[in-house]
Amino acid sequence: MLDGNPEVGVRSVQRALAVLAQFDDHRARWSVSDLARAVGLPKTTTLRLVKTLEQSGLIWSDVDGQVSIGPGLLRWSRLAADVWQLPQPARQVMRELAAQFGETVNLYVRQSLSRVCVAREEGTQAVRHVVQVGDSFPLWAGASAYVLLIDADRELVAAVARSSPKGQRFASTLMQRAQRAAGRGWAQSHGERESGASGVAAPVFDRPARVLAALAVGGPTSRFTRERVDALAPAVRDAAAQMSALHIHWPRSAPA
Repeated sequence: MLDGNPEVGVRSVQRALAVLAQFDDHRARWSVSDLARAVGLPKTTTLRLVKTLEQSGLIWSDVDGQVSIGPGLLRWSRLAADVWQLPQPARQVMRELAAQFGETVNLYVRQSLSRVCVAREEGTQAVRHVVQVGDSFPLWAGASAYVLLIDADRELVAAVARSSPKGQRFASTLMQRAQRAAGRGWAQSHGERESGASGVAAPVFDRPARVLAALAVGGPTSRFTRERVDALAPAVRDAAAQMSALHIHWPRSAPA
């Protein structure tokens, strides 16, 4: 809260998060001028945000004037790794699935209106689906998204639809796809979020039989033929069932 105004405080937090979000695998160092243009803020405002984040160790200013992610995030990274650590037996299930089909295997959880990759096992194919742990994607597209919406209420599905390019009218389609995934125990998608990328996913449940995560196999659409999907679907579903039997405990996402 700044100057006693909660709206100003929230806006400042949102801007600070927008600044941090610019640092990724593609660009780890920025000048303040370039950073200001990237977030669409005046340079003076961006500089104040950078200085504030620097005081907390979340941004580091180099001697050449470039800024990068600060060491303060190492503590948060360690804490996140501890909380979201996947048990080794579950890792083994993912490794075996990746080795069986040669495709990358990812595990997603729902965070508000997005899905976040919390674990990954690389495939052996030269051309493969690349998703990094921590990457976030919209919940309105993709096989794993439909799986994560299996036990969602209508309000959540409506919110996801509103966040999509198709708007509110997409809610009924999302609900149908989630219901279909629930009925057969898996879902598939082809080029819905990214052209040329396909996936097959199945639900991982926690103890009360609620969807905890989505186990997904992804790769180029050219390899996800009908025959391959017919082989993938039961294998992914069985692997997800094995992971469900391990009773993995993670924080659960509250309704959006």
